Amino acid sequence: MTKAITEKNVKTPGLNMASLKRLLTYMKPYKGLMIVVIVSVLLSALASAASSMFLETLIDNYITPLIGMDSPDFSGLITALIVLSCVYLIGVVATLVYSRIMVVVAQGMLKKIRDEMFIKMEKLPVSYFDQHTHGEIMSLYTNDTDTLRQMIAQSLVQLISSVFTVVAVFFCMLYVSIWLTLVVLAVMGFILVIAKGVMKKSSSFFVSQQKDLADLNAYVEEMINGEKVIKVFCYENQSREALNQKNKAWEKSSASANGQANMMMPMMNALGYIQYVIIAILGGYLAISSSLNVGLTGINVLTLGAIASFLTLSRSFTNPISQVANQYNSIVTAVAGATRIFTFMDEKPEVDEGYVTLVNAQKGKDGEPIECQEKTGFWAWKHPHKDGSETTYTWLKGEIVLDHVDFSYVPNKPVLHDISIKADPGEKVALVGSTGAGKTTITNLINRFYDIDDGKIRYDGININKIKKADLRKSLGVVLQEVHLFSGTVMDNIRYGNESASGADCIKAAKLANADSFIQMLPKGYQTEISGDGEGLSQGQRQLLSIARAAVADPPAMILDEATSSIDTRTENLVQGGMDKLMKGRTTFVIAHRLSTVQDADMILVLDHGRILEQGNHEDLIKKKGTYYQLYTGAFELE
Repeated sequence: MTKAITEKNVKTPGLNMASLKRLLTYMKPYKGLMIVVIVSVLLSALASAASSMFLETLIDNYITPLIGMDSPDFSGLITALIVLSCVYLIGVVATLVYSRIMVVVAQGMLKKIRDEMFIKMEKLPVSYFDQHTHGEIMSLYTNDTDTLRQMIAQSLVQLISSVFTVVAVFFCMLYVSIWLTLVVLAVMGFILVIAKGVMKKSSSFFVSQQKDLADLNAYVEEMINGEKVIKVFCYENQSREALNQKNKAWEKSSASANGQANMMMPMMNALGYIQYVIIAILGGYLAISSSLNVGLTGINVLTLGAIASFLTLSRSFTNPISQVANQYNSIVTAVAGATRIFTFMDEKPEVDEGYVTLVNAQKGKDGEPIECQEKTGFWAWKHPHKDGSETTYTWLKGEIVLDHVDFSYVPNKPVLHDISIKADPGEKVALVGSTGAGKTTITNLINRFYDIDDGKIRYDGININKIKKADLRKSLGVVLQEVHLFSGTVMDNIRYGNESASGADCIKAAKLANADSFIQMLPKGYQTEISGDGEGLSQGQRQLLSIARAAVADPPAMILDEATSSIDTRTENLVQGGMDKLMKGRTTFVIAHRLSTVQDADMILVLDHGRILEQGNHEDLIKKKGTYYQLYTGAFELE
């Protein structure tokens, strides 16, 4: 089911102009700074061109006249050198200014992009994370954003500087000699033809490089998460071989991309030196033969200073173009990363058309709910009417009904078939069946992680499509089989279920889940720091914290997905009493493989391949001597 984020973009190599334009829109808040950058770049380019032009004056007017003099006067030369130093200083300061500013702009842009990515990620449906690996998504936040940093802070400003320098130097060359300028353009045309071919070929490799790097990161993260399993099953060799294949794919695309890019600068430099020799020979010939030279100032004869100045200008003309060609590949890589990021940001968010909300309520004189801000222990559904009429309220009772529900993760491959369940307020409904029977899918549908294909799901008679998803999920406390703890203290992890809970509330919830005793034995008790998803805790302790987290939320209804699967029998007996208190008065859906934990359920549903085989309480199902009876007596076991 996993599909690459960049799949539709890799097929079209080259520079994605739409992504580049969109990326540049993030510079809008920095318009003032960008004006300073452009002015600084322009000053730097002019300083570079002016210093090259000044060589002609320096040589012809200050150095050549001093040759052969008995008492040379160096005052004019010293003044000229001071002026030249000032020109260089202006260029250095301007370069420093725009370099520093672009670092600030780059980091500001990346912060905004990361913020938007995270906000978008929070809005994506659960199905997106089922279809994409965590490593692939993490690669967007790390590798792809890093390519943007390099482009914005270095490549982009280098590109602007190179363009300004080329334009300034071009007119300076015309000023010195039009004939020599034509020679430079002819050689440069030949260079650009070669560069275009190299850049076109390398662009596709840079796009592939980003995709292969994302695949490699995804695999490495998967292996880190499953390192214990790898060691238990002695799978080290196979995992290394799989990594080797992915690493080779990245090595190949990266070597191809960077190989093409790295050959650009030496090739351009070599051709630049050839051009330099051609200009030196041709310029020397024109000067020695006293041939007429045509410049923007008119017709004259080339001097030694003019030739030296033009040679410097020709290098100043070639180098920026070489840098543009070299930076192009960096820009292609960054735009490829930007395309992946924008593809992620353009994913369809989770749709929520609900309008019924959950509010705290207290009983009025007639027993009807009255909305209030303080926590009362009573909940009500708030029904705003679209026609603007008076808002109505109904008590949250906890009746959950699935009416002929059909569902499929993939079209035309149904997972649930005609599921009908009615859970009355306060009832405990148990779902049992083999792996893949559809138990967890049912709880996912109640949470609206997915929308059903057919049928209805009603909560207190309200179609759950009409209830805002946040309020629906707020009414459902969930304890998952796979526990995830966050970096922070034990208290913080318990409070995750209710951010407004006090310390006393968290301790009460921990005692309810029988987690208080082991928490008190930790080095700093409830203030003990947890890291690495709670690796310092046992699986059972992590599960107890998860149960305490659900308890502090104090939800009107509960979903327990194998909540005690990772707890030993002794601990399970201790927890069960607390769980019974937690479930008392609440509608509860329990998924369990251990049938001993669901014997007291008001209704037990036996599922197989997305269908309900049997339903009833423990005594009724035992009397039927059907599938449940066989499971309970051990005739066959759940798989």
